[in-house]
Amino acid sequence: MSQFLSNIEPNIIDDEMVQKAIEERSPDNLGELAREESVKPKVVTQLQLSFKSILQIDNLWPLENLTKLQLDNNIIEKIEGLQSLVHLVWLDLSFNNIEVIEGLDTLVKLQDLSLYSNRISKIEHMDTLQELQIFSIGKNNLTILEDVVYLRRLKNLRTLNLSGNPFCSQEHYTLFVVAHLPSLVYLDFKLVRDSTRKTAALKYQDLTKPLEQEEAHVLALQEVEEAKQKELEYHQTAFVEYLNGSLLFDNLYEEDRETAKLACLPGVEDLLQAYKKEFVLVSENLYNYGLEEYEKREAAVSKFYKRLREILAVNQQESKRIISGFESRNQRRLDELYQAGSGDIAESKRAQGKEDIHQLWDALMTLEALVSNDLEELLQDFKRSIDVIASTFTENIQGMFSRCRDLENEHHEKLVELIITTKEKLDMDELEEDFPDDARMLLVDENTIVNAMNVSHSIRLRKIDKRESDMLCNIYQWQISVTEKAFQTESNRNRSCIQKIICFINSLQKELDNTGILKPTE
Repeated sequence: MSQFLSNIEPNIIDDEMVQKAIEERSPDNLGELAREESVKPKVVTQLQLSFKSILQIDNLWPLENLTKLQLDNNIIEKIEGLQSLVHLVWLDLSFNNIEVIEGLDTLVKLQDLSLYSNRISKIEHMDTLQELQIFSIGKNNLTILEDVVYLRRLKNLRTLNLSGNPFCSQEHYTLFVVAHLPSLVYLDFKLVRDSTRKTAALKYQDLTKPLEQEEAHVLALQEVEEAKQKELEYHQTAFVEYLNGSLLFDNLYEEDRETAKLACLPGVEDLLQAYKKEFVLVSENLYNYGLEEYEKREAAVSKFYKRLREILAVNQQESKRIISGFESRNQRRLDELYQAGSGDIAESKRAQGKEDIHQLWDALMTLEALVSNDLEELLQDFKRSIDVIASTFTENIQGMFSRCRDLENEHHEKLVELIITTKEKLDMDELEEDFPDDARMLLVDENTIVNAMNVSHSIRLRKIDKRESDMLCNIYQWQISVTEKAFQTESNRNRSCIQKIICFINSLQKELDNTGILKPTE
């Protein structure tokens, strides 16, 4: 094989090699064309570069639509340069000098992979190949049978070739592999029999049961994370992400060291908990209102497009009726024209045809004008509806965030008042004897602590403002995008419809003009 050949001049894949391979694969008549002018890389779906003494994979990035790639029987030492071939389904890297499985992360559509006869000592770096069905890694340097367990993560793997590896000589090799990969249909070119599967499962159940339990646990965690992500995406669409529960409040005090220092002062914790209770209530109102408004927005858009489809369906039915009536008259006229040949009768029929085509043009364009007027009225109603939804949302959101700011200001005032009062009592020695020493130290410099509190207060207000601004920007962007899309959709439809009418009328006129060579319909 190629890895055992000596005195070989190594090659790197270049444009010339790729072009030649394309020409060789093309049929004779297309091969000449490929030689005359370069084939566009994006149209190439299969490429064979076997027996080319290739040392390094490179310059394949333009072939982004490649689905099948043969690089077998070369002297390749490293899997690289394949990251852009995201549509690859079949990859043959057999009979090379590869030592490590790598560089396959982006090949998520890969179904058939051959690494047969290389120098690989470990099965690894294949986590993203979830579509893989056929995997050949026979005749390599695999010595640790337990490494096969890694392949359990490839849920679609059905055909596996491991033959020719050192661990294949181990006792119960087949049973071990079948037990740990129960979905295999073929192993080492042989059908896995049910009897073998049962024997393997029984023999290695003490090893496979813990694996199954661990996989079930991991799967459950993944499902929880996926559910959380799905919920977050839903919240983001509704513009209410991180507004449920105490998330917004917790964000206000995140990394607020100055407020944390005040926790030792008597009465501060009670103030904070009372503030949190009221703030979280407003935040929950924001969250619930946001979800309700999202459903209203979705319903408004859905209602618009439903009505749009209804108007267009009626229009299409009327168009079909008009065209059907014309076509039946037109076919009879064309047959009569053919029979008449030339002369006054033919000219009279031809004139009638032109008039009929002109009337069809008027009817179709009038119908399009009517439907355009109906849709324009629908669009304007839709825009007014969207504007009302957006303005109502904006007004209510501003009111709720105004309440959040009021709560923050009230809490800040109470906190400052508490500190000043406590400081005065400390100065007049009116505090209880068990007043915490760390609190006494904190109140030594009243101005410093008040200034620090003011800074923290300003930061929290800015965070509230930022969250409000985000929601208002989101509703504005939604308002603009949803109306622009609706108007653009109608504009494109109208333009396309008029173009179709013009093409249809032109084809009818051309057909009429060519009646001299028409044959009657049987």
